[in-house]
Amino acid sequence: MSKFWSPFVRDLEPYVPGEQPKMARLVKLNTNEHPLGPSPKVIEAIRAAADDRLRLYPDPDAGELKDAIAAYHGVGRDQVFVGNGSDEVLAHIFYGLFKQDRPLLFPDITYSFYKVYCGLYDIDYRPVPLDDDLAIEPSDYVASEAAPNGGIIFPNPNAPTGRVLPLEAIETVLAANPDSVVVVDEAYVDFGGDSAIALVDRHPNLLVTQTLSKSRSLAGVRIGFAVGHPELIEGLERIKNSFNSYPLDRLAIAAGKAAFEDEDFFQRGRELVIEERETLRRGLEAMGFQVLPSAANFLFCRHATRTGADLAAALRERGIIVRHFGEPERIQDYLRITVGLPDQNRELTEALEDILR
Repeated sequence: MSKFWSPFVRDLEPYVPGEQPKMARLVKLNTNEHPLGPSPKVIEAIRAAADDRLRLYPDPDAGELKDAIAAYHGVGRDQVFVGNGSDEVLAHIFYGLFKQDRPLLFPDITYSFYKVYCGLYDIDYRPVPLDDDLAIEPSDYVASEAAPNGGIIFPNPNAPTGRVLPLEAIETVLAANPDSVVVVDEAYVDFGGDSAIALVDRHPNLLVTQTLSKSRSLAGVRIGFAVGHPELIEGLERIKNSFNSYPLDRLAIAAGKAAFEDEDFFQRGRELVIEERETLRRGLEAMGFQVLPSAANFLFCRHATRTGADLAAALRERGIIVRHFGEPERIQDYLRITVGLPDQNRELTEALEDILR
């Protein structure tokens, strides 16, 4: 512990990202990356942008990327905010919208960065337990005079469970919280959910975040965005321009724009993941795994007779990395398995069959 730290730093519990191991031969199914690379048009756009203009600052507004996002989702440019990955977008949301005198609500089993942001920004929060099936129950998010809240955030599909809420359930939450910002974090929505972006024009308290890391295969570039009412977007812009006016570089702006322009490649990659997810699910269930319904690019599962820790360790010995969460206790026997290419998924199932003999 450094004597030079600001006092609050010693009490922070930082987020622990998924392992990026340096192993020669590895089946990497632990961080929900897309099994295919990005569109060839994205690579071409990056190469075209990598010229002597790199000596210049990029567009601080990332206007070309905002225009591409707005056109794709049928919203106005003033309804779009962009940042250096959805984690940065979420960081600005927490600081700019959720520092209230009432607690923030989010599921007790969810993206663990939410709790980290609350610690970083000194935000009061109240975890809302998932139901017995590890699903979000919309009725648990009803504001009242006795139980007010300072905002609500949840992923849809939820992480790490993969369960998805229909838009009707999201509208129930919105209707029950007209005086609170409701953020729907859609990192995985393209793999089986309906985007709540369709609702933003009817609900000024709704903000939807997405990332290009998952379904657009751009985890290595770092592009995230939010869509909502212009007043919410303006608040985020004020935070961004008080922190870093240039969060996206020229290469990222070019890559993001090109990704939204290659719809055929996006749909083919999306369909591959969905097809492989269902094949993998059937294989896991045949081996005695309980697999939660997933609308994401991963499966959340547990075995009837083996612990999650034991299975994760045994797979690692065979050069296969999956994600095991040791806590909370309720999910300590679950594994989160990223959907890979057919050969990777086959190697995983064969290894599990051998381990379970």
